[in-house]
Parts: sequence; C-alpha cells; structure tokens
Amino acid sequence: MSELDLPPRSHGELPPEGAASGFGRPGTADVLDFADQAAADKKAAHEINKLSKRLHRQVGQAITDFNMIEDGDKVMVCLSGGKDSYAMLDILLNLQQRAPIKFSLVAVNLDQKQPGFPAEVLPNYLRSRGVDFHIETQDTYAIVKRLIPEGKTTCSLCSRLRRGILYRVAGELGATKIALGHHRDDMVTTLFLNMFFGSRLKGMPPKLVSDDGRNVVIRPLAYVKEPDLVRWAEHREFPIIPCNLCGSQENLQRVQVKAMINEWEKRYPGRIDNIFTAMGNIVTSHMMDKKLYPFETARATGVPEAGGDIAFDEDEGCATPSPAAVITLQR
Repeated sequence: MSELDLPPRSHGELPPEGAASGFGRPGTADVLDFADQAAADKKAAHEINKLSKRLHRQVGQAITDFNMIEDGDKVMVCLSGGKDSYAMLDILLNLQQRAPIKFSLVAVNLDQKQPGFPAEVLPNYLRSRGVDFHIETQDTYAIVKRLIPEGKTTCSLCSRLRRGILYRVAGELGATKIALGHHRDDMVTTLFLNMFFGSRLKGMPPKLVSDDGRNVVIRPLAYVKEPDLVRWAEHREFPIIPCNLCGSQENLQRVQVKAMINEWEKRYPGRIDNIFTAMGNIVTSHMMDKKLYPFETARATGVPEAGGDIAFDEDEGCATPSPAAVITLQR
C-alpha cells in the first residue's frame, strides 16, 4: 500500500511516532535525535574551548615563569611529527600573535632517513600554516643500525646524533632558543629514570644551557599533561608521523617507568601532579648533597628555624592513620 492509499486521518490526529510528518518535517524521534546531537555538540565545543584555554595558559605561564622567550628571540621549534611537537608549534603560533613581545619561529625537522618516512607530510603541513621551516636530512638511521646490535635499545645513540645535528642547525639558522616538546609527564618520568638507573636526583628542566655551551634549550610544554596533548592532537587532526626507529621498542626503560607512573596515577589520582610540584619545591637541607648544603658546618644556634627538622617525630603526611582517623575521614 502506498502513502496515497493510506486511509485519511481525522482532524488533529498525529502521525505515528518516528514517522515523517509530511513536507520534509521530522517526526518526534527525529526532533529528539537532533536535540540530543545539538546538546552533545555544544558540550564537546565547550570542553575543547576549556582545553584550548588551559593549554595556552599553561604554556604562557611556563614561558613567563622561566623567562623562556625574550623580545627579539628566534625560536627553533624542533618538530618530530609527533603529537607533542605539533601541539607545541600550534600553541606557540597562537601565542606569538598576542604576546607583548616580538619573537620569530622556525620549525626544524630532522629527516633521519628511516624506512617509509613520509617526507612530504611535514613540509605540506608547515606550508599550510604559513610557517618558516627547514628540513635537515641526515642518515642517522643507518649509523644507529650499524652500531647498535639487533634487539638493543637505540635511543641513546640516536639522541646524541640528533642533538649534535640540531645544535649545528640552530647556529646556522641564527636561532637564539631551541624549543623541545617535552611535557610534564616526560619530566616526571625522567626524574625516576635517573633515580632508578643513574643513582641521582636529576630531572628534565624547563630551561637550560646546552652541553655545548652555545644554545639555550626551552620546554614550553613543561606544565602540560600528556592526556591533554592527546586530546588536542585529535581535535586539531595533526598528521602524526610514528617513530618506527625507537617508538616500537617495548623493552625501553622509559616505557616501563612511564607505565609504572601511570598505574600510580590510576590508583591515586593526582600523584603525578604532586611529584611534579615537588620537583620545584626542594628542601636542600633535608636531602644529602653536600655540594648544595653545608652539613659539615651545621651547628645548633639556639634560634628556632622555620625549616628545621622535627628530629624524632614521624611526618604526619607519612604516618599510618589510626582507625578513628579513617572513620572520621570517610565521606
């Protein structure tokens, strides 16, 4: 039976729920679907707007706190093709337009001649953004494969080769700052890597003078959480290029430490934030480095010290809570 053969409805009778109401108008279910989709789209746009503001605020704050970029700087943005360096460039381009100082950006990628590397992806993207860029081609892949036995991690040698090349390129381009895309989670992971495998308390600073003494390296993403960068990369649809040379090595110590820290974060949300905050809140008198604190000459003065040690009391934050305390803190 066609629609023309259907018996006429009485005056005021509504069509069946979900059926077309004629003249292209949606039925009740369609209207609800449209409303739900509109509400979902509005919520998604709101969340992305919040994320954008947070990322730009955190990068701007890190730049200000550590005086990363100064008036007249030429910042060499190291672009690997991963989510972090894409996001760093993206945010710096936006901040450049509203910053109270003038600075220029040049994106630099090191093409290490990895098999299957899509050499056209980054140039096409950078041209679309109107960014000055330089592609440096050096076959470090062949060197790494020749010198590192199969199955061994390649990061150490690859990093040294890459670092030396980028230092040279910075000088050739006249860059005054080298920007790297390491974020908060990278910095925390590095702290534990150095503790576990290097027996030293050493992290990844937001700003430092390079080991050749000629360059200032900055990390504008120092305050940014990795999950936020994942979301931003998805939203901005960056053309991500995976690192097939080292990113696929599951036995890396960094991969294992990162997994450990992420597991902590799942069990105790906020733990990474606390560790990161602690990295900037160091009490040298309560560590053991004689180069940083004069333990040999420490003497009782009879004058109370606000930062002095409570020698015999266990720190309240570390003590095992009593059953009464647990009951009191339950919600």
